Amino acid sequence: MKHCPYCKVDIGGDPGKCPLCQSKLSGEGEELYFPHVKKVYKTQSLFYKLQLFAAWVVLIVALGLDFVLKLRLPGYPDLHWSLLLAMWLMVIEFGIMRRFKPGRGSAGKVTAIVLITLACLLVTASYLNFFDVTLQFIVPIVLTAMIVADFVLAMVDKHNNNMTYLLTGLLIGVLPSLGYFLIHWRLTVTWTILLIVSVVLLAGVIIFKGRAVAAECQRRFNI
Repeated sequence: MKHCPYCKVDIGGDPGKCPLCQSKLSGEGEELYFPHVKKVYKTQSLFYKLQLFAAWVVLIVALGLDFVLKLRLPGYPDLHWSLLLAMWLMVIEFGIMRRFKPGRGSAGKVTAIVLITLACLLVTASYLNFFDVTLQFIVPIVLTAMIVADFVLAMVDKHNNNMTYLLTGLLIGVLPSLGYFLIHWRLTVTWTILLIVSVVLLAGVIIFKGRAVAAECQRRFNI
């Protein structure tokens, strides 16, 4: 065990200096009490800082070109495109944070990223005049792919996190389709496919994971 001759205390592990007075320790070191930070985490931290710095550089340059130099997109003289770019940079940063943040299931990460991305896409489409195409085709197709992916994850999930998959099929598939129908009083082919797939996969989760879903409902809602 290491010993500080000035503080008169013994220090466990194998530090080079006393944590109290920063003096050089004497004695033999012991095995570390706490593990070292893995090199992979240090690499990830460096990558995150580099891409965050790059994102800020791009944003600052874009704001300068847009608001100071009045540089506009062709055909959109009144559009502040740098604000749309800032929104998308926030989406990218959110996705990267979800990627590195532990303790969150795959379904939760995928669902959050996809929904935020679609929301930003709808905002962008409304300013760039392709909102109808996005709402009628891109949104239902992406949502269909997402709930299929969540259903596959539900079948292989070993952590009994079935409520996420159940709510994904219900809230992300069925309710938006019904909302679209109530607004337009009709369903396009893509929205019809989304509704059918949602109901089928929702039934599949209940059939194959029914007991686990019931147990999770009891646990979450104290039934």
